[in-house]
Amino acid sequence: MKSYNIALMPGDGTGPEVLKEGVKVIDAAAAKFGISFDYQEYDFGGERYKKTGETLPDSGVEDLKKHDAIFLGAIGHPDVKPGILELGILLKLRFALDQYINLRPVKLYPNVETPLKDKGPEHIDFVVVRENSGGIYTGMGGATMVGTQNEIATQVMCYSRPVVERCIRYAYDLTRKRNKKKLLTLVHKCNVLTDVGDLWVRTHEEVGNSDYTDIKQDYNHVDACTMWMVKSPEYYDVIVTSNLFGDIITDLGAMIQGGMGIAAGGNINPEGVSMFEPIGGSAPKYTGQNIINPLAAISSGAMMLDTLGETEAAAAIDKAVNDALASGKIKSLSAGRMGMSTTEVGDFVASLL
Repeated sequence: MKSYNIALMPGDGTGPEVLKEGVKVIDAAAAKFGISFDYQEYDFGGERYKKTGETLPDSGVEDLKKHDAIFLGAIGHPDVKPGILELGILLKLRFALDQYINLRPVKLYPNVETPLKDKGPEHIDFVVVRENSGGIYTGMGGATMVGTQNEIATQVMCYSRPVVERCIRYAYDLTRKRNKKKLLTLVHKCNVLTDVGDLWVRTHEEVGNSDYTDIKQDYNHVDACTMWMVKSPEYYDVIVTSNLFGDIITDLGAMIQGGMGIAAGGNINPEGVSMFEPIGGSAPKYTGQNIINPLAAISSGAMMLDTLGETEAAAAIDKAVNDALASGKIKSLSAGRMGMSTTEVGDFVASLL
C-alpha cells in the first residue's frame, strides 16, 4: 500500500470545516484504491498570530518540507490586518518551497449556473498555468517622498529565462497529458511590455519548436483573453501566463465556472512539496455554521492526489463531484443555499466513490 505524509493546515474561518470534508473524501478514495495517508496538523493562521505574533517560523517551513504535500483550508482572519497572514504564510511558503506553478482548472460542472449565456459544461473546461514565483509579486521596487505631493512608487516586473522556461515546459507537458485540443495559449501583453513580454513569447516559441511539435502554439494579449474567456471559453485548452495576469484571469475563470465555491487550486513544485487549497478564502461570517460549500476543497484534494501520481483516485473524486452535482440534490453552490450542510455534502460525495 502506497503511503503519503500530508501536512494539514486548517487555517482560519471556515477553512477547518471545508478541509475536514476534503480529507473525508480523499480518505474514501484511499480506501477504494489502496492508498494510505499519514496526517500532521499545523495551526498556522490568524489565531496563532494573535497569540504569538508569529505567522510562519522558519522551523515551520522546515517541518513542512518533510511532507509529500500540504492541504490547506484557508488563510485570512477578520482581526488581523489584510496582508500580514497572506504574505507571512502563503507567499512565504510559495517562495520557500519554490512552488513555481499555480494551477487553476476552470471547469463547469452539471447543474451549476454560469453567468455566460448559452454555455454549458461542454464549453468550459480548460486549465490556467500561472507562473507563481516571479514577476511583479517578488517585491522589487520601493517608494520615496511618501506622503508628499511628489511621492514616487515603483514595482518591478522581473523574470529570468530559467523561471519562464520551467513554467512554459510544465504547461506544454500538461497540454500533452490532457490530450484534448493540444493547444497551448500564452497570455501576456507583449505589445506594451516589450521586454518581459518578448522573453515569454520567444521562450514559448523556442521550447515548442524544439520539444513539443505535437502541441499547437497560440498567443493572446491579456485584454483579448478576458474577452474570449467570456465570449468563447470553449476555445481554450491550456493557458500559460505570468504571475500578475494569471492572478487576474483565474478569478474571471472562477466566476464563469460557477463561483468560488467550486474553484480549486494548487501551488505546485513538480520536484518538491506542493500545496493545495480552495480558492474561496476563509469566509469568516459563515464560521461554525456548517453551511459553507466544501466542493472546492474536495476538488483540491483530487488535484493533490493527481499531482502525487494517484491519477485513478483523483479521477474518481472528480467523477464523484460531477455525479453529485448532476444528481440535482445540491441546490446551489452558495453558502446556506445548498440544500445540504457542509458535512452532508462531504458525505454525499464520499458515498459516490
